[in-house]
Amino acid sequence: MTDRLEQSKALASDVRLSILSWLAEPDTHFSHQITGKPSEIGVCVTLLTEKLDMAQPTVSRHLELLRRAGFLTVNKIGRWSFFQRDEAAVADFKAWINDNL
Repeated sequence: MTDRLEQSKALASDVRLSILSWLAEPDTHFSHQITGKPSEIGVCVTLLTEKLDMAQPTVSRHLELLRRAGFLTVNKIGRWSFFQRDEAAVADFKAWINDNL
């Protein structure tokens, strides 16, 4: 079962909301990714770190909270991690909010 409290906590950050917003249109925000098309493989942590102008461990923590909440999936290619929004999970959370508030 989905932990709605954990999902709500994951969204309680401007940084994490920005990440989710950018990952909704990854080709627009990360078109300079050379490894592969962001909408197909996800966005590299390095590019998110640069865009946020934060330390990599801090960004990784934000990404992990979003992943644990079910909002992101991770695609490992070699030693690199690429993140994508889980659109079904985001839609499910939105529907739950609409049904319960």
